[in-house]
Amino acid sequence: MKKIIPLLIITPILDLYILIKASQAMGFWTTVALIILTAIAGYYLAKSEGKLVISKINRELSQGNMPGDDLLTGLCILIGGFFLLLPGIVTDIIGITMILPGTREMFKQYAKRKLEDRIRKGYTNIIIRW
Repeated sequence: MKKIIPLLIITPILDLYILIKASQAMGFWTTVALIILTAIAGYYLAKSEGKLVISKINRELSQGNMPGDDLLTGLCILIGGFFLLLPGIVTDIIGITMILPGTREMFKQYAKRKLEDRIRKGYTNIIIRW
């Protein structure tokens, strides 16, 4: 939580600064159009990637397997889609990297390391209910 709070403060400030500079360079309406287009493109990208992951999760579950990796993939797509809906260039870059399969892996590996760390230190209880 100590790392998230500064990010929640710095990211909008950085986004606002970049948007002002982009608006000065390209014009206000061009910048607004760019923001809207990235949100629309991000929505469709997240939707198509999300459908693929949901079908993989359903396939794994029907075979009796736990879809752990696919659940992390789905979480990355969900968070990435949220970032793409926020106006700003920094948030768009973060969102796109979380949705695209090639760059999404680094987020998944980071999440896996953090989860393993918390389990090893005893901070996380895993409860499986049937």
